[in-house]
Amino acid sequence: MTLSDDAGLPRSANEAATLLADAALPAAILEVAQTLHAAGHEVVLVGGAVRDFLLGRAHGDWDLASAATPEEVMRLFPRTIPTGIEHGTVTVICGRGRDRVTTEITTFRGEGGYTDGRRPSEVRFLRALVDDLARRDFTVNAMAFNPLTKVFTDVFGGLEDLRAGVIRAVGEPSARLREDGLRAMRAVRLCATLGYRLDAATAAAISGALDILDRVSRERVQVEMTKLLGAPRPSRGLWPMLETGMWGHVLADYERGSIEAAIEAVDRLPANATLRLARLLWPMRAAPAGIEAVLDGRLRPSRDDRLRVLALTRARNEALLTVDDPARIRREVAALGRDLLSDALALLDADPPTRSRIEGACAGAALTAAEMAIGGRDLLAEKIVPPGPAMGRLLSALLVQVIEAPRRNEREALLAAARALVAEELTSGRGG
Repeated sequence: MTLSDDAGLPRSANEAATLLADAALPAAILEVAQTLHAAGHEVVLVGGAVRDFLLGRAHGDWDLASAATPEEVMRLFPRTIPTGIEHGTVTVICGRGRDRVTTEITTFRGEGGYTDGRRPSEVRFLRALVDDLARRDFTVNAMAFNPLTKVFTDVFGGLEDLRAGVIRAVGEPSARLREDGLRAMRAVRLCATLGYRLDAATAAAISGALDILDRVSRERVQVEMTKLLGAPRPSRGLWPMLETGMWGHVLADYERGSIEAAIEAVDRLPANATLRLARLLWPMRAAPAGIEAVLDGRLRPSRDDRLRVLALTRARNEALLTVDDPARIRREVAALGRDLLSDALALLDADPPTRSRIEGACAGAALTAAEMAIGGRDLLAEKIVPPGPAMGRLLSALLVQVIEAPRRNEREALLAAARALVAEELTSGRGG
């Protein structure tokens, strides 16, 4: 849904309740809810699944919240796991074998101060739903539905903000954003994934809570950034990152015009978070240490994603746009890695003639040792070189030859070249 496309959204709490009443809830969820209800405990569906169901979007697991304390939940159900009991969360196990289902129940709760910018110093279990909703991050996530009584609760205007396409903090924005530093990242991620705009007061609160964001685990920031960059239009979240001052706390500050160009460019790239991250860091290509500092100190992607970003942001990749010599093209692609070529050309915004020239130069050519017509076993079988470093050097030298002239990539030609290289090395060694 976009700001101008809210036709499918319910216009009132009654309409929302009617829509949610038709939701095909898992039998285990209903069974757990009925057990809690029968014991006198209010129980509701909460969180992003409620929001996404109202939006007609695919949603994850339904989350339950209840007035029952963790101890009361564990007394009601024979099989439970104290998943996060200190925070009020208990996992209930229903059914057996293939019918086995687990569901999490979190007790209505309030929280004390957030001394580390991420976790509350204390958790207070509550009996009132409204008090629980008041501690949640954004209004669009602070709606609840009782699947048994069919009551929809929305005391903070979440439905109205869904219709308006706004991400707004619950209650006092500054308090919400300073409670949990990750909420700043969640806000811009939701702007991107939902296509919404950031409420002005919430944006101002983010600007005043960047010191709290700095305390958050970088891995958690990376998760949110990956979701943002996987959205149809990441720019919807990247612009508020820039405008609130978050940019330099998550990525790195560089020339404003280059940042703006990068934000506009990512929307045109395939929905690949790693490629899009590389494009955001591309303006820093002349200072690879700065890119490494972002990856190692501010985001912490996986090892594979880190290596891909570093390869895609090499300054020498620009040569692909101008080089005409086929051998030079193959050398550049071999240095980059054939598997990264498509992403690199997308990042460089290569035009069709450039793509055709590069693809033509590489078609059918061996660019790695694994693609050559012979390998280490052939060299051993022909008794050309023993195992060890010398074999690796010989294969590398042969690869240089086939990159230069792809027609040389034939078994007998390569074996002859290998013998010649070994003989040359031996002669050179005797001459020394």
